[in-house]
Amino acid sequence: MKVPPQGSVAQPTRPAPEASAAASAPTGACCSPADADFTQRIARVAKALSDPIRLEMLRLMLQGRGCCGLIEPAARGVPGAGEPTGICVCEFQERFGLGQSKASYHLRVLKEAGLVSEETRGKWSFYALDHDAAAATLQAFAGLLGV
Repeated sequence: MKVPPQGSVAQPTRPAPEASAAASAPTGACCSPADADFTQRIARVAKALSDPIRLEMLRLMLQGRGCCGLIEPAARGVPGAGEPTGICVCEFQERFGLGQSKASYHLRVLKEAGLVSEETRGKWSFYALDHDAAAATLQAFAGLLGV
């Protein structure tokens, strides 16, 4: 670097664009891009977790039916023996003040991310947290971030 004449201000010199690109280009296996399917899966999970309503839906599923005074499915006329493991779309609607299409949209995003499972009984759909899939996906996400 040249020393500026006394009384003048030094201007930093910038490398040529080609030199900058070459210096920042990844080299070696450690910098290889992630598998495209893996990256898409992680992006779906990030999208699913980016909405406060979906986070609250997951929290409700984690706590289960017994936590919040939800009406027994049989009292609603849900067919089938035994109690479903998940929370009904209609219960999410009531709990969060959502229309049916909005509640279904949020649940579809969670399902596509692999975080929840769906049980259908007639016209009723129940959603439950898929603990194993959620744990594996979040572990993969942590691995991507190196934490």
